[in-house]
Amino acid sequence: MSKRKAPSSDGNHNSDFCDFLIELADFEKNVSRNIHKYNAYRKAASVLATQPKRIESGDEAKKLPGIGDKIAKKIDEYLQTGKLRKLDNIHNDDTSTAISLLTRVSGIGPAKAKELVDQGIKSISDLNANKSKLSHHQLIGLKYFEEFELSIPRSEIEQVELKLKKEISALDSQYVLTICGSYRRGKTSSGDIDVLLTHPSYTSTTLISKSEKGTLLKKVVNVLQAADIVTETLSLGDTKFMGVCKLTKNSKARRLDIRCIPHDQYHCAILYFTGSDVFNKTMRKHANEKGFILNEYCLRPIGSTGLPGEPLPVASEEDIFDYIDFPFKTPSQRNM
Repeated sequence: MSKRKAPSSDGNHNSDFCDFLIELADFEKNVSRNIHKYNAYRKAASVLATQPKRIESGDEAKKLPGIGDKIAKKIDEYLQTGKLRKLDNIHNDDTSTAISLLTRVSGIGPAKAKELVDQGIKSISDLNANKSKLSHHQLIGLKYFEEFELSIPRSEIEQVELKLKKEISALDSQYVLTICGSYRRGKTSSGDIDVLLTHPSYTSTTLISKSEKGTLLKKVVNVLQAADIVTETLSLGDTKFMGVCKLTKNSKARRLDIRCIPHDQYHCAILYFTGSDVFNKTMRKHANEKGFILNEYCLRPIGSTGLPGEPLPVASEEDIFDYIDFPFKTPSQRNM
């Protein structure tokens, strides 16, 4: 949900390859605006991150899914020289470097970054000197830039999880919440805290007004603000909160996202937001081959006409695996 979404280096024998692929991916997304190349580099990095051994050549890498000739040649170049000409060229280009830097500020996307760079704003100090050009979200992102760049230790997220559950349960014991992303997959650190929230009164078929739907989330945010857990709000809609949280008054500021999900869609959402991206794509492809459409909202059978039917009842993640005849994987087994 946040900008810091790279394969973890935990036990990664190919972390240096992953690092340069993620840097190339970010360049393609933020500077070249080539989403196809962005996705290709990200997929290759995710695949390499899960390999049980060090990849020793481009030819070996090409045997893996998602790695073609061009990426294989980059791996060979890196193995032979310890660097990449393409990255050197990027690093030597002031505009590319500035855009890449500014997009690391929460709330600043590629278009805004280019607009700022075109105005001569190329550094964090330049941003601080031109705050009038920034939105509320971007100002908060600038304020906590250095803290948001830091990884969050798992032990800290565990403590945040306990506090969230305590405060939200005291508000209404029927609320259910799950922290997803790399934390749920068992990683030792994460870039942010991604929370999914649901309540039995809120389903995809419940006749509930927009204001009532929004109240479920806003009540939770109000409680977390009163408990000094949520310290800043970036945005608050009917179903999604983006903001800043702190474990204690003197703790580092951390990015916190909370999504309020319809109760009947909760387990499909948990599966999707747990990831990894590659695992999700693998599952969706398998579901399609078995005659289903799987997404973050529901699982639907494809009828004889080729059109999807009504969503199937899903009471757990295991139900989804069973429906599509896919061996169940625990969250820690989904780091693909």
